[in-house]
Amino acid sequence: MSRETLDLWFDVACPWAWMTSRWALEVSKVRDVDVEFHVMSLNILNRDRELDADYRALMDRALSPMRVVTAAIDKHGQEIAEPLYTAIGTRIHPGGEKDFDKAVAEALEELGLPAELTEFGDRDDYDRALQASHDEGLSLVGADVGTPICRVAGTAFFGPVVTPAPKGEDAGRLFDGVVAVASTPGFFELKRTRETGPIFD
Repeated sequence: MSRETLDLWFDVACPWAWMTSRWALEVSKVRDVDVEFHVMSLNILNRDRELDADYRALMDRALSPMRVVTAAIDKHGQEIAEPLYTAIGTRIHPGGEKDFDKAVAEALEELGLPAELTEFGDRDDYDRALQASHDEGLSLVGADVGTPICRVAGTAFFGPVVTPAPKGEDAGRLFDGVVAVASTPGFFELKRTRETGPIFD
């Protein structure tokens, strides 16, 4: 049996994408699944939307790290996406780091990547590549969603949104359910109101 691929579009600033990514990596341990990480941008997604001041400030800060991640992928290959996302996201989410530039710089150092990559955070060199990956993800699910976007069994969707991220066989069972609905023609949505924020563990 061939291995399944789970594609995940992420923005490092999104705590829900972080939770989904941790679930996805758990799935890769208990199912024949490879996880491939793709960049998208909450800044781009919300650029023309009315937002409250605090969220607008977050969106303004969110562009720089995604520019750096996109540059790193271009220069060091697609395989750097997951470890770099993990290194940055660990600092931002469970680590509580609010200074995204600091999180990025420390992550680059941890992975032995050139510190000069931080320069791309303030430049638009890779905006076209970031936009293209972002657009690819949205083209699969429609414009009324955000991060995370997942694709499996030929179907893409927003989510799964889950907290805390299931581990071990619990992660595998959720994946089995995701594959089941993704493989069902005409299936579109399951949803309920979130009653808790992301639980980092």
